Amino acid sequence: MSSTALRWFKSSYSGSEGGNCLEVAAAPAAVHIRDSKTPDAPHLTVTPTAWAAFLSVPSEDTGAA
Repeated sequence: MSSTALRWFKSSYSGSEGGNCLEVAAAPAAVHIRDSKTPDAPHLTVTPTAWAAFLSVPSEDTGAA
């Protein structure tokens, strides 16, 4: 699937000033992740299961262990 055909979403934690932001596009069989500063560069594609596992890992910022 081409990067332009995907519907990309920026994290709700991303500020409007740019910086270190990721964008995610979910498709039925894959989740695509890209750097918002370089949207035309190659992006990472993982399975929905791998993405869910990644999201289940506590962040250092939350203080959760």
